Amino acid sequence: MKLGAFSVSLTVKDIQVSKSFYENLGFKTLGGDITQNWLIMKNGDCVIGLFQGMFEKNILTFNPGWDQNAKNLDSFTDVRELQKQLKEKGIKLTTEADEASEGPAHFTIEDPDGNQILVDQHR
Repeated sequence: MKLGAFSVSLTVKDIQVSKSFYENLGFKTLGGDITQNWLIMKNGDCVIGLFQGMFEKNILTFNPGWDQNAKNLDSFTDVRELQKQLKEKGIKLTTEADEASEGPAHFTIEDPDGNQILVDQHR
């Protein structure tokens, strides 16, 4: 199962402080909008998202259709197909994508320890 580009979405208290911290670790801004309290940062193949005031816990994030540089892939498994495969395996979804839709969509699941996983397709 190919879930797409992987990143960790971190909930942060002060996005400016967190940005500076991760820059000191060698991360550079890849995208986002700090005025809207979110940034995507990258160091090598490692991608993190910094989000202030948007959610309660850190989230493992997968983006079908993107590579690690947020560039579109020619071929990928649609988020609705991934959702269908997980349901067939008996995995409970906490939110679901509309299976009748096309284009951008997302679903969420939790691992056995309550860690949130977001599968978020942007195209």
